[in-house]
Amino acid sequence: MQTRDLDELDKYVIYRLQGDARTTSAAEIAEDYGVSPSTVRNRISQLVEDEVIEGAHLDVNYELVGYPLYTLIFCTAPIPDREQLAEEALEVPGVVSVRELMTGEENLHVVAVGRDSDDLNRISRELSGLGLEIAEEELVHSEHTRPYDDFEADCSGE
Repeated sequence: MQTRDLDELDKYVIYRLQGDARTTSAAEIAEDYGVSPSTVRNRISQLVEDEVIEGAHLDVNYELVGYPLYTLIFCTAPIPDREQLAEEALEVPGVVSVRELMTGEENLHVVAVGRDSDDLNRISRELSGLGLEIAEEELVHSEHTRPYDDFEADCSGE
């Protein structure tokens, strides 16, 4: 994979979008950084084209919509099958994300939501049926995220 160098404006655009991509406009970023909105829109387009920015993700409060059980499931997948099993696990109803790890025995981390323990048991059975060995399941109370601070640039644009 070829890397792409980021200048200070690229980093600032990424930082601001990581903070709130849904409501942050190119005009706001441009005003704060001291460039034109079209410059910011062009940068965003180039970052998307270069696959530096991929998708826009929503944080959903699953509990408020009837899915109070948010769980992490630590699984072990055979290395040659890990990527395929991760893709298959993502198709299990209730699974919202799967992270592949390069090291360790618990090399797939599955995030799932459910209404009750029956939902979580079903998800675990389906994951096991795919050939994943479930090592551990943990209920998550909350998750906190923030933009990567190395992308925060001086707002003056200088």
